[in-house]
Amino acid sequence: MVLKAIDSLNEFIGKILSFIAIIFATIIIYEVFMRYVLNQPTRWTFDATKQLYGFYFLMLGAYALKHQSHVRVDLLIQKFSPAARKWTELAGYLIFFFPFAWVFLTRSYEFAMRSLAQGETTYGAVQLPVYPLKISMVVAAALLLIQGIAEVIRLLTQKEPGHHDA
Repeated sequence: MVLKAIDSLNEFIGKILSFIAIIFATIIIYEVFMRYVLNQPTRWTFDATKQLYGFYFLMLGAYALKHQSHVRVDLLIQKFSPAARKWTELAGYLIFFFPFAWVFLTRSYEFAMRSLAQGETTYGAVQLPVYPLKISMVVAAALLLIQGIAEVIRLLTQKEPGHHDA
């Protein structure tokens, strides 16, 4: 039940984010048209697309983990038995993933709260607020952490080592 809720949440967020990619692409096309066809570049598109891309990239981390889409180096463990692969993956989560996810969560929280308190904005002619992007780092870290917990529970409870249930 908990695994399904975590997976469903990250699946939903991944699907919603696909629309942000459309918005992102539309803004880039708009800027290219304005700059190269009308010779009237805009001032806001660079900051807006940079922030949208950062948001998009950050928020898809848990979705990618759910779908086992992160870069992995399986050259060594592909030769292991299914049980050895399972325990190696578990060790990887415990030694590398969870410490990283915890530091990402706690540090991004501090980073976001400082940005929010300062009312941080971008530099330049159009000053867009930066703190929403930094707050999204906290949300992304939390989603990544709970998806990692789901993956570990799945590894610990799987009946057939090497088989990934959704």
